[in-house]
Amino acid sequence: MSGGGISDLDKNRALAQWLEWQLRQVQGRIRELEIKEQQEQRRREQAHAALRWKIQPQRSSSAALVHRGDCALYPVEGGFLDREEAIIALAEPDIEPCQICRPETGLVDG
Repeated sequence: MSGGGISDLDKNRALAQWLEWQLRQVQGRIRELEIKEQQEQRRREQAHAALRWKIQPQRSSSAALVHRGDCALYPVEGGFLDREEAIIALAEPDIEPCQICRPETGLVDG
């Protein structure tokens, strides 16, 4: 280096540090967006589950129960009923609606 200027080596080191900082910023933003996307996916799944129903099998001393798909009292990952199937199930004498999530409300409104 002559004349007191910054050498090419120092310029490139500074550029590398700046690029590493930029990369960290972008990686942080990617993590934020991934979290946001996962949260949105969970919201969509919950909204979809709210439009479905599920049956909790009969236990020895209690009737089988129909729940809304998003009822936390009986969590299941599959085996959902559509609206027509839930209406049929609730018409059965040995199947009752959950008193917490009140699945019949969504059935008569639809």
